[in-house]
Amino acid sequence: MRILLINELINLINEKPNTEEARAIKDFISFFIKRNYQTDTAGNLKDGHYYIGIRHYDVVLLSLACKEDVSELIAEIKAKNAKTVIIVTDKKNNPESEIKIFKLGADDYITEPIDKNALMARIEARLSFNDTGAIEFGDLVINPEEERVAYKGKEIEVKGKPFEVLTHLARHKDRIVSKEQLLDAIWEEPELVTPNVIEVAINQIRQKLDKPLKISTVETVRRRGYRFCYSE
Repeated sequence: MRILLINELINLINEKPNTEEARAIKDFISFFIKRNYQTDTAGNLKDGHYYIGIRHYDVVLLSLACKEDVSELIAEIKAKNAKTVIIVTDKKNNPESEIKIFKLGADDYITEPIDKNALMARIEARLSFNDTGAIEFGDLVINPEEERVAYKGKEIEVKGKPFEVLTHLARHKDRIVSKEQLLDAIWEEPELVTPNVIEVAINQIRQKLDKPLKISTVETVRRRGYRFCYSE
């Protein structure tokens, strides 16, 4: 899971590291890291736009303390991936802001101070709601939670990145997904790997799944990307 924290207080970690606020935000960041979230931080909306542009996020935690118009950023996040959970935090309860935030497309609105365990419960609930569970196409079953692929009841050994690529394509059935989109959605730091890793993953899917079973799950759309094409 990857989370992006956007909060101007993050800047205090470098500017005034010994202040109470800086220690609090460091503790907040550590809270997610300890729970195995890949965590990025942005101290303003400009940096937030940058991270949204290069990476896929499961959760964006956006503080209204940034004192900027967040409408464009929320729209950008949802346009890129409608399932990204956006939780907006505010220093005080403001019904007008809350209504506006929900109309913009945010998934949740909470006021500070934030109870970290309660926040995690909200995040997990939202992610569970968005998770469609096992993906079934007749005899072919892909179970993301268990990292398992089965065909006619028999488990097929597709693991790691090839499994994640297969799952992502299956969830976007009939859509062409480019190499760049796959990198952004699956790799933790897509800017540090080459698009060739996608070709390697696709080849492993075909070697371990398609060829032995004489089926076709992924087709190459020349110069555009890949598409999940399995049919019963």
